[in-house]
Amino acid sequence: MVYKISYVIQGGDYTGAILNSKSAPKIGDPVHLGDGDYEVVDVFDLMPPRGGFHYIHVTCKLKSSS
Repeated sequence: MVYKISYVIQGGDYTGAILNSKSAPKIGDPVHLGDGDYEVVDVFDLMPPRGGFHYIHVTCKLKSSS
């Protein structure tokens, strides 16, 4: 199964992305997009899986620095 993931970043002028992955993202997962580090805050299916592809929408926030 290939996961086609649409990433959207909350707030600011951050660029999202559409990427393929072999695993599904989960809330709380770290994500590195471009020059930024983010955290997954929401995950939902865009449509039912078909043809070996699973379409997912993910919302992320800028990762808090520790």
